[in-house]
Amino acid sequence: MGKTIVEKILSAHAGKNLEAGDFAICKVDFAFSQDGTSILVSDRIKEMGLKKLRTDFCMVIDHNSPSPNEAVSNIHNRMRRFADRYQSRIFDIGCGVCHQVIPESGKILPGDLILGADSHTCTYGALGAFASGVGSADLAVCLATGTNWFKVPQTIKIELKGKLPKGVFAKDVILNIIADFRSDGATYKAIEFTGRGIEAIDMDGRFTICNMVVEMGAKCAFMPIDKKTVGWLRAVLPSKKMIPTIFADKDADYIKVKEYDLSQLEPVVALPHAVDNVKSIKRVKNIPIEQAFLGTCTNAREADFEIAAKILKKRKVGQGVKFIIVPSSRKILQQAMKKGLIDIFINAGASVLPPGCGPCVGTHQGIPADNETVISTANRNFKGRMGNPKANIYLASPATVTASAVKGRITDPREFL
Repeated sequence: MGKTIVEKILSAHAGKNLEAGDFAICKVDFAFSQDGTSILVSDRIKEMGLKKLRTDFCMVIDHNSPSPNEAVSNIHNRMRRFADRYQSRIFDIGCGVCHQVIPESGKILPGDLILGADSHTCTYGALGAFASGVGSADLAVCLATGTNWFKVPQTIKIELKGKLPKGVFAKDVILNIIADFRSDGATYKAIEFTGRGIEAIDMDGRFTICNMVVEMGAKCAFMPIDKKTVGWLRAVLPSKKMIPTIFADKDADYIKVKEYDLSQLEPVVALPHAVDNVKSIKRVKNIPIEQAFLGTCTNAREADFEIAAKILKKRKVGQGVKFIIVPSSRKILQQAMKKGLIDIFINAGASVLPPGCGPCVGTHQGIPADNETVISTANRNFKGRMGNPKANIYLASPATVTASAVKGRITDPREFL
């Protein structure tokens, strides 16, 4: 019997043959934490009296960037001191979101094993890495030993065929899949995305899809390593760096195989307060909104900004709507500035904030008021997610969010495209 991608990666990092269901101690290639989790990691390291980290490690200040209060400022300074003490890299305020700046730094390669103290670490599956979120204590163990224990997940194969219709984007694809699987339909499973439909989805869209598999319970996800993957990696890696390839064997064993025809999809929206509460745009359009948010580790990349600018050009944000736009990294911000996208956003009446997570987690930079309705490109819409349990959060693609910001109500983006 052949092997799935996750079986191959964990076998290589355990130094022995593994199959789904096996337990093993595996070497970890890279680990990271962010400002919401780093203090717990550093406290565990201090308790262990560790003098040297045994895993390549970095910290990212992104969830509260820049700091909204004195307590968070003190946390940030503790992170800086820890990075100095252990000679580890820190991405400070203004650098961007962990799930964008770490891949941009060239730290992720196909076949790598990555652990992050953040639940959306699965994003890096777009580059063919086994990447999964863990708790801070588990991450500290990884830093102390260079390894961690794993149960090899079973794998679900998802084949995408056909081409995306006009006005339908990667966010609509993954929301449709989550609606089908439900929030617990892939718990502790690996997901392999395959099929001709992937070929037409750019790298920004692939990051979006992998980012959200955790919302149906998945442990990790993998995209094919093709010309687009190699081209993206070539842009961030040293010119002579070899790019490995990894793929599943033809006779690999899958617990389930699902097929989706992209040509049959339409724009969708996830309704409060669950990511799998997904409805067609036709069923929810015209719901008034007070705030729109384009950003987060899910959708704040170049392609997302380009489609938003296409809709906003020569238009204005609707009266009474707060449209908040947050780039996922300094590099993305610079690219958007060079292309004139930021000017379009500002001229339309949007508020452009520094690179980071922005209001996603609900600590600053756009907490909604009681009973306000927000449409967001984020990955979660749980009650209180943006800082106010009395607000309602809808999730949608950048095109749907931008169109809604213009109209002041949830809007089908195809009206503008």
